[in-house]
Amino acid sequence: MNILVIGSGGREHTFAWKLAQSAKCDQLFVAPGNAGTAQMATNVDIKPTDFEALKKLVLDNNIQMVVVGPEDPLVQGIHDFFKAEESLQKVAVIGPEKMAAELEGSKEFAKEFMKRHNIPTAAYQSFTKDTVAEGKKFLETLDAPYVLKADGLAAGKGVLIISDIEEAKNELDNMLVDAKFGDASSKVVIEEFLDGIELSCFVLTDGKNYLTLPTAKDYKRIGEGDTGLNTGGMGAISPVPFADAEFMQKIEDRVIKPTVNGLQKDNIPYQGFVFIGLIKVNNDPYVIEYNVRMGDPETEVVLPRVKNDLVEIFEACATQTLNEIDLQIDERAATTVMVVSGGYPEAYEKGKEITGTEDIKDSLVFHAGTKLSDDKVLTNGGRVIAVTSYDDHFKEAIKKSYQSIDKLHFDKMYFRKDIGFDL
Repeated sequence: MNILVIGSGGREHTFAWKLAQSAKCDQLFVAPGNAGTAQMATNVDIKPTDFEALKKLVLDNNIQMVVVGPEDPLVQGIHDFFKAEESLQKVAVIGPEKMAAELEGSKEFAKEFMKRHNIPTAAYQSFTKDTVAEGKKFLETLDAPYVLKADGLAAGKGVLIISDIEEAKNELDNMLVDAKFGDASSKVVIEEFLDGIELSCFVLTDGKNYLTLPTAKDYKRIGEGDTGLNTGGMGAISPVPFADAEFMQKIEDRVIKPTVNGLQKDNIPYQGFVFIGLIKVNNDPYVIEYNVRMGDPETEVVLPRVKNDLVEIFEACATQTLNEIDLQIDERAATTVMVVSGGYPEAYEKGKEITGTEDIKDSLVFHAGTKLSDDKVLTNGGRVIAVTSYDDHFKEAIKKSYQSIDKLHFDKMYFRKDIGFDL
C-alpha cells in the first residue's frame, strides 16, 4: 500500500524509517518531511494543516493510509476532514478525531475527563480573565511551587512552575489579561505541584482494544542537571529503569484501562496514539497530561524497540483488531541524544551545513530540523538531529550515542552531556 506520514521532525523520520522496512509498504510519502525522510520516502512540500492539498496528494497517489505525526492537524480535525470527504473515506487515518484531540488541545477538557473517570491527577481549578481575582485566591490555598498551565496548545511552552506566590500572581495576569501565550492562555489551569520523577507511557488504541508500548523518559530542559529553559526535548531513554512490573501494573489498572474505557463511555472515537505523561509520587502514578500523538524525542527510542511490522500494527488499529497483534519488544535499552542549534530554545540560526552523519555506524540517526539544499544537508530548526543507540544497559547505550555524536559537526551545535543522569 501507499502511505503518507504527516510532519517534519524526528518523530516523523522514525515513523518513515520503521514503515519503510515493511514489505506491505509500496510507496512512502512525507509531508513536508526533512533531509532524513528524503532517504526513504518522497518528501512533498505541504503544510500539515493544509487539508485540501493533502487530499489532492492522497487521491493523486492512491494513498491508503495516513499517519499523523504532530498535534496541530489532529486538533484542527484532519481525521474528521477525511471521514467527511466521500473520496477519502476508505483511507485509514492513524490519529484521533477532533473531539478526542481535545485531550491535548484543552488542559481543562483533559482534567475533567480524568476527574470523571477517577484517573489520579493533581488537584486543579480553571480561570479566565474575568476570574483572575479568584485565581489569585486559589493560589493562596496551595503550597509552593505553583503550576500554571495555558489551556490551549502553546507549542510545549505553556506550563510555568513558579516558587514565589507574588510572581505566580503576576504570571497569571500575564497569561490571562496580557495574553502571554495568545489564545492558548485565554483560560489557565492552576494545579497543585506533584513532587516525584516523571516518565511517559505510550498506548495505541483502535477505540476498543489497545497495545501498551515501551515506556520512556525524556529530558526537557536545555541545561545539564535539568536546568534552564524548557525545550521540545533534549534526549530520552527506554525502558524507564524505575518502572518495575509492580509499578507498570498500577499504571495499567489505574491509568491506561480507565483512559481507554473512559473514551468509550464518553462516546469519544479514538484510533491512534495516547501519550500519557506521568509522575511517580511515592510509588504511585499520577497523570500530568495527555498528548494525542507520539512524543518527540520519545518516538526515537520507543519505535526502534518494537520488532513488529508497523504497517500491520496500523492496519489492525484501523480495523479495530489490535487484540490480534502480539507485540514483540526488543529487550535492549534504547537511548537518544538530541543535537540542537546554538541559542535554542531562544533565537538560533538556520542553514548551517551538517557533516559526519554518514560516518555514524553504531547508532541510528534521525533527522529533526534539517533540509536538503544542492546535495548538502543543512540545519533547519532548533532541534536538528537525534542519535539513538541500543545496548543491554542504558548507560552503555548512552555512551554509544555520545561516541557517535563526536563524528557529527555543524556550526554552534549543542547537546546535553548528562542524559540519564538522574537514573
